[in-house]
Amino acid sequence: MSDPTEFAASVVIPAHDEERVIGRCLESLASSTERPLQVVVAANGCSDRTVEVARSYADRLPGLVVLDLATPGKANALNEGDAAATAFPRLFLDADIVLDPGALDQLVDALSTDAPRAASPHVRFVTSDSDPVVRAYYACFRELPYVKEGLVGLGIYGLSQAGRARFDRFPDLNADDLFIQRLFEQSERIIVPGTFAVQAPRTAADLLKVRVRIAKGNAEVARVAAAGELPGSDAHDFTASTGSTVSALGGLVRRRPTLVPAAIAYLGVTVAARLKARRADTTTWERDASTR
Repeated sequence: MSDPTEFAASVVIPAHDEERVIGRCLESLASSTERPLQVVVAANGCSDRTVEVARSYADRLPGLVVLDLATPGKANALNEGDAAATAFPRLFLDADIVLDPGALDQLVDALSTDAPRAASPHVRFVTSDSDPVVRAYYACFRELPYVKEGLVGLGIYGLSQAGRARFDRFPDLNADDLFIQRLFEQSERIIVPGTFAVQAPRTAADLLKVRVRIAKGNAEVARVAAAGELPGSDAHDFTASTGSTVSALGGLVRRRPTLVPAAIAYLGVTVAARLKARRADTTTWERDASTR
């Protein structure tokens, strides 16, 4: 294994029962840069071959560390993986993320600074296998300023060393990307030119599951922050951004009337997800199985 002091960055990947997708993620890391990487896969509560598949990439990723954690839970996996990581910048990826060539190097370059920064590549939604409702939803979603400008999240974000110093441990929240995003002002967020792929759900029912999970996570962040129980809640804005999203959606359809059908699909899914999130068991993890 490489000397830890020689790693250009550490990449932390929390993974729960991700045997079908973890290989694509690790392959993209192995293929995307010639810089030495430390990759920490924090497999948590897995009942499948996630650990075995991850360890099979040891030859392609000499800095690979695979943690086999008994307890499921993303926050714990992030904290355990982060504790095992030794290098900065520090990147955090979901196990189904596929980085396109060049994006990782751009992240490392952007975050190799003494300033507190958070960064992400541009997202590329893959909808070729999705049904018409899902395609319509993402035709609108991908054009919103929230996605195009200053977004840090959707499955991948990176932190400079000073940025990581803004909080101690990851809080016990599902919406870790929203928590990270709100810790940084717009001027402190960097969107690099590179891209990463997110496989869109294949059916409207699976899309609804994803959006319910996100709605529950976002509401949880706002609730915990309002109670003063979230790191940084005294200095950063964790309130919901519903008003600005509606305004942006209205502006989008005025500029591009052809997106009206897509906007209707977007609103329908969003409203349904928020209503369901209010009624749903907060302990239930709504997972899209169609992309795995």
